[in-house]
Order: sequence, then structure tokens, then C-alpha cells
Amino acid sequence: MPGPLAGLKIVEMAGLGPGPFAAMMLADHGAEVIRVERPGNLAVPGDPLTRSRRSLAVNLKSEEGVAIVRGLVAQSDGLIEGYRPGVMERLGLGPDLLLADNPKLVYGRVTGWGQEGPLGGEAGHDMDYLALTGLLPGLGRKAGPPMAPVNYLADFAGGGMMLAFAMVAALLDGQRGGEGQVIDAAMTDGAALL
Repeated sequence: MPGPLAGLKIVEMAGLGPGPFAAMMLADHGAEVIRVERPGNLAVPGDPLTRSRRSLAVNLKSEEGVAIVRGLVAQSDGLIEGYRPGVMERLGLGPDLLLADNPKLVYGRVTGWGQEGPLGGEAGHDMDYLALTGLLPGLGRKAGPPMAPVNYLADFAGGGMMLAFAMVAALLDGQRGGEGQVIDAAMTDGAALL
């Protein structure tokens, strides 16, 4: 039986953590998700974060590769990317350009710190996001130091789940006549919400 998101087409720019998690959630609920990966770097077979979708190897540093992705996105409902701020723009795949190609597009972005601000371009890890938001001290035994969670809490729940939910809301808005939009999910924001 098809899921509730059947009929929606999403392009996922392969990455780590929250982007694949959001794409997995959308695919698990019936969306057709095409994962764009670097040549020679296709997903590990059996990786649960890449389930329920197909992969396509594309060289994003070539004009032909960028044209392939633009063509896919022009015929899609949404795009997911989890690169550092500015990377998609440098590749020629930024939201302004892709929304001009497809005005109904839901362009989903996820980063650690958001697209702007003092930490916008900085690298980070799940523990950084949990610590900065004040969530980390609540993890672990009461009398001991904080402990790392058994899963990527900020990546998956704080970033990936928030991105997936926001994308579904934006896709629903588009089906009701709304315009395309850019979703900016930051793992720190999502972790703080937890």
C-alpha cells in the first residue's frame, strides 16, 4: 500500500546525518526520493539511512552534472541538502536559481548552526549542538558527568526530523496553492526545541 506521501518526488543531495535521515523519513512515507551522490561514492548497501530510495552518481563539479540535477529538480516537489552554507550556491544549485526553474519547489536545507550567524560556516558535531543548547547536561546518570546519547540526537531528532516535518508542511502548503519556499533547519534550533 502506498504511503501518504506517494506521488511526491524529492531530490536528496547525499550527505551525512540529518539530510539522509529526513530523506529516509519522506521515502518511508511514500515519497519517491532520488539520492544524488558523487561518482564512486554510492551508499553502502544495507545502510538504513539510505533505504527506500534510488541513488544516482553525478559529478557536481561539471556543467553536465549540474544540468542533470537542475533537470531533476525542475520536475520535483522538493530538494534536501545538508551542505555548509554557500556550497549549493557555488555549485550553481542555490535556492534562487532552482526556485526560478521550479516556483513550487520546497528547498530543504539543514546545517548545524543555520545559514547565517557567527557559527553559520563552522563545522560541528552532535555533541557540540547538544552542549550549546543546554541539552547535554541532562543526559547521563544524575550523579555523573554528561554522557553521549546512544544515537545522534541533534542530527536525527533536532535536524532531520525537524527538516522532514517542515518539508511536509511546506509541500502541503504548495498543494493548497502556496508558492515554493526555502526551509532552513538548524540542528541547534531543533535540539533546543527538545
